[in-house]
Amino acid sequence: MGSQNFFLYVEGPRDGQILRAWARRMSPRLSQLLSGRLVIMGGRRPARAIEHFREEIRGGRQGHGLVVLDRDHHSESDSLPLSEPGLEFFTWRRRHIESYVLVPSAIQRLLGTAVDAAQFSRLMNDHLPHLDDEDFYRQLDAKRLLRPNGPLARDLGGQISASSIAGCMLPHEFHSDVIELYGRIESAMGLTPPKLQVVRRTRRA
Repeated sequence: MGSQNFFLYVEGPRDGQILRAWARRMSPRLSQLLSGRLVIMGGRRPARAIEHFREEIRGGRQGHGLVVLDRDHHSESDSLPLSEPGLEFFTWRRRHIESYVLVPSAIQRLLGTAVDAAQFSRLMNDHLPHLDDEDFYRQLDAKRLLRPNGPLARDLGGQISASSIAGCMLPHEFHSDVIELYGRIESAMGLTPPKLQVVRRTRRA
């Protein structure tokens, strides 16, 4: 199946920015193929994805789609009441997609020397005190923490966003949930999974 027949549905623009940034870090080829394939639903609205998908494959056209949803307040056992042939659903195990970019090493890489090491360590201890506790991340309101005027941006001088952190992450820093999602994207697009590639970034002066 060609990428022109694939649609990746996301809740909002920021979700799309994060997914594009991760794709660029994983594989330039995948990033290129995903260009123009993202569809914004405007919230947790799987019915809107189904409506769009039906319109796109009208007349017997073949197609495939993947709907990516935040878990929000829903439990992992909650099932979606809607289904559609050719359309799959992926729900993050954590509350929000933004929680998957809360990787201190990637944040520090983004900031460079803008924040000294001691101050950065204190801020991480304040905002992310339980780095090895998956239950902590599953309940964390990462949207609030990472919003433009949120606690983390405020304490770091407004130099941070979820997509900018995502663009600084290295392959070994991706959570298994993220790897699982991109595996499903590649499968839905009919791709042979490419090897993850590190795309080196040059920090602006």
